[in-house]
Amino acid sequence: MDRDPSVSDEDDDLETLVPQNHAKPPSSSFHVAGLRAAVPPSAASLGRVLWSRRYLLLFVALPVLFLVLFVSLGGASSLRLPASIRLPSAAAPAADPAASRMRDAELRALYLLRSQRSGLLALFNRTAAPTNGSSSGSNAVSYADLHDALLGQIKINREIQAALLSAHRTGAAGNATEDGLDLDLPADGCRRRELPSNRRTIEWNPKKDRFLFAICVSGQMSNHLICLEKHMFFAALLGRILVVPSQKLDYQYDRVLDINHINDCIGRKVVITYEEFTEKRKKVSIDQFICYAASPPCFIDEDHVKKLKGLGISLGKIQAAWPEDAKLKEPKKRFVEDIMPKFTTDAEVLAIGDMFYADVEEEWVMQPGGPLAHKCNTLIQPSRLIMLTAQRFVQTFLGGNYIALHFRRHGFLKFCNVKKESCFFPIPQAAECILRIVEKANAPVIYLSTDAAESETSLLQSLVVFNDRQVPLVKRPEHHNSEKWDALLYRNHMGGDNQVEAMLDKTICALSNVFIGASGSTFTEDILRLRRGWGSASHCDEYLCQGELPNFIAELD
Repeated sequence: MDRDPSVSDEDDDLETLVPQNHAKPPSSSFHVAGLRAAVPPSAASLGRVLWSRRYLLLFVALPVLFLVLFVSLGGASSLRLPASIRLPSAAAPAADPAASRMRDAELRALYLLRSQRSGLLALFNRTAAPTNGSSSGSNAVSYADLHDALLGQIKINREIQAALLSAHRTGAAGNATEDGLDLDLPADGCRRRELPSNRRTIEWNPKKDRFLFAICVSGQMSNHLICLEKHMFFAALLGRILVVPSQKLDYQYDRVLDINHINDCIGRKVVITYEEFTEKRKKVSIDQFICYAASPPCFIDEDHVKKLKGLGISLGKIQAAWPEDAKLKEPKKRFVEDIMPKFTTDAEVLAIGDMFYADVEEEWVMQPGGPLAHKCNTLIQPSRLIMLTAQRFVQTFLGGNYIALHFRRHGFLKFCNVKKESCFFPIPQAAECILRIVEKANAPVIYLSTDAAESETSLLQSLVVFNDRQVPLVKRPEHHNSEKWDALLYRNHMGGDNQVEAMLDKTICALSNVFIGASGSTFTEDILRLRRGWGSASHCDEYLCQGELPNFIAELD
């Protein structure tokens, strides 16, 4: 299937995308559960001693020396092998299949040793003494680096041993466990992140006759959800009920969001639909328009103003809270103490304009579960029908252990290449990055949410091969009456809706064990928000090829 519902959520290259460093999850290579407990509090100093230059050099040289001795002394015949895998004779003719297997095994071992050497040298170079003027801690090996490097070398060591011994096994004789080569590697290397025990929150206790009229205009649905979340924060600060926009002005939010869920979680009526709002008031008006964004005022254009008036909504005077910001290239970071004096008013209905680009208390707003006090995991989440449909899809096609990949391509070639660090990766390089996560997660299948063409996804699929087995890239199939996983959506006349299907994609990705996102995409950022709130975020979550640059970048037009 070529289509991806997220494409409708990301058609605008600039307005739908966010900076690469926005809300990045921590990146890691490998994880050893229990290693932290075994390392004393002085792990940092211990790490520096352990990884000094002389020990690292010795660590790099020993495997190479081992292989040289191994080959020069007659290969595997120089080793004392268990009886179950010992060669029946001391020598074999060159044309013997056993000799061929031995040669292949030694070449495989050599390749792995070179890979091991490369990884160790990369770590070794990071332990170099700091140069004049550089920070002494800039190249320090962190506990996480030591943690990951140890597991990486354990895995490669096991592969080398398995390669060398593979040529001597006959039939079912012997296996890694019987030979004592199998290591008890941790199964929770991609374990879920623990939710913080204490959140910084505020209570949302709105007055019954004071309202904040939400206006979100930039980009597509994912941008609007970020805008809506910031409106909720402002509504709580100002003690107002939030009015969700009309579908004649914005998206039909009640098809994709569980609005009643927000009120239930808070424990009182804090959000109402536009229809509920108009039922309460004989005259619909925005009494005061105080713009958070100064340029353009409230981030709305004439077309949106006409739509507001077309609904019979009268508008007050539009004014900027900080008119001096109009001269700034980037929005200024604001805090609660800046906000309260500017937006505290006795007007019944207040509007503050689009909030997508508002840089306000970001750490507070972006924390797992959000900034508001409530009894649920997260406030803004998919509707119940979408949640159930996502769960049914997972049970049908994916199972309990899968990786989700948001492979954004539409508009990214141009958008990424104008950034300081491009985020558009050639497919072979992307496949290598994906395979590193597959190895860590040990997942048998990948859910693919993409707007890429079939030519790109077919090539990607052909390259995602791990341990000589192709890892399936699963996309949602077209609706078919014989399949019942999406019956709820079609029974409720929601099937085929682009925004519903985009939210369904997000939900499936948010439920995964590990998520690989597209840096710069608000579609990815909304998935990460859900994963933080639901507690499904993993230590292996990261952006595609995080920390790397594309190995080829086209010139700008």
